[in-house]
Amino acid sequence: MTSPARPSSGDFWTVDDLQDLPQDGQDYEIFDGSLLVSPHADVRHGAIANRLRRLLDRQAPAGLLVGQDVGVSAKRSSYFVPDVFVAYEEALERGGAALAPADVLLVVEVVSPGNAGRDLVLKRHEYGVAGIPHYWLAEPRKQTLTVLEHVGAGYREAAVLSATDEHRTDRPFPLVLPIADIF
Repeated sequence: MTSPARPSSGDFWTVDDLQDLPQDGQDYEIFDGSLLVSPHADVRHGAIANRLRRLLDRQAPAGLLVGQDVGVSAKRSSYFVPDVFVAYEEALERGGAALAPADVLLVVEVVSPGNAGRDLVLKRHEYGVAGIPHYWLAEPRKQTLTVLEHVGAGYREAAVLSATDEHRTDRPFPLVLPIADIF
């Protein structure tokens, strides 16, 4: 595998540089100007993300869109692609390189063993600083869903739900989520 070309700025990566990266089976994200490269998720990871997206999509009210494969960027030098997100539909209609955090109500990451630190620490911090109201962590090995709610510049743990639980909430919209159906 060849390394991606240097960023156009020469010193650090920006959202603008993403369009020049190769379509080579890798996932690209940016943190404070550093390029983060990961292989595409495995089949189980993808299945969990898709099941969760379908469950949310069935219950989402008009005006909200549940999606995947779209990045979120609070600043040009950072860009993350959550496994699942809920955003205002009008924001997606506007287009652009990434969603603004103000347009995103929920981000969900399926925790990968090889990249757990990114989801549990780095993205949690960055999404919190950006002000995204809700952050969920689906952990395949534990079969748990951790529900985090924005407080100040970070998150507080609102619930850790196991496969025997059913999550009923009004946030980010009224929904009933049988956790077993995710895993």
